[in-house]
Amino acid sequence: MASTFAAVFEIVSFGAIIVLVVLGLGIIASMMGIFNFAQGEFVLLGAYVTYLAYAHGAPVWVGMIAAPFVVGALGFVLEALIIRRFYAAPIVAMLGTYALGLIIRESVRGLIGGFYLTVPEPIGGSIDLGSVHISAWRFTIIVITLLVMGACYLLLARTSFGLRVRATLENPALARASGISTPLIYGATFAFGAALAGLAGALIVPVFSLFADLGIRFLIQGFVAVMVGGVGSFIGPVAGAGLIGTLSAALPWVMSPVVADVLVFVLAIAFIKFRPQGLIAGKGV
Repeated sequence: MASTFAAVFEIVSFGAIIVLVVLGLGIIASMMGIFNFAQGEFVLLGAYVTYLAYAHGAPVWVGMIAAPFVVGALGFVLEALIIRRFYAAPIVAMLGTYALGLIIRESVRGLIGGFYLTVPEPIGGSIDLGSVHISAWRFTIIVITLLVMGACYLLLARTSFGLRVRATLENPALARASGISTPLIYGATFAFGAALAGLAGALIVPVFSLFADLGIRFLIQGFVAVMVGGVGSFIGPVAGAGLIGTLSAALPWVMSPVVADVLVFVLAIAFIKFRPQGLIAGKGV
């Protein structure tokens, strides 16, 4: 019983990590109509900012708080200077984000070399539930993920800012005619998605360590999760992330991890083939 509960907790905690990574990617894809292939590198930057704060003597949590603001600000600047010019050609815009991601990844690689750098968990130890011991930090990640999901939904569905975002992205011409600054909304949406990726990187770096290719795996899984969940809504990518994260964490318990990774992608491709609209189709929050 104890081992089963521990296994379930590991599966849920990894699923929460994938959801956290996919939140930003899903918001940009669903609200802006492009896939941000630099999202994995924004995760990497969040982890790097956290490591820099720790390496310079600041508490780890200071870096974790700073990471989403730093990465979000960078996302806002990159959207304004580069990505905004290519919205009329989504394929070119996606290639542009891929090039930006490559530049970011190789820049971080040059700064840290080929090393794996560790950051301590700000909340160490374990939570004891009878004979079961679960990681206090992984439990914290689950709680933060739930809080962030709720906050994102309320922001997009229940605030005037969310209404302006949805109006701008669904009908830019009408939004402009209504006095909404569409360039500002595009920049804010992209920055918000980047900030969520930065937060994800900050929270997971104590679990996975910091290395230059940290974001690649999460980008691939995030991309698959968005496709499985469905582009066009907030809840679709979140549902896809929960499914992909659960499968990615559960299958290695019953088969070789290498085979499990391949099987997850095979199952995802088969699902997309028969249901290309994803788990949850339609637009809106």
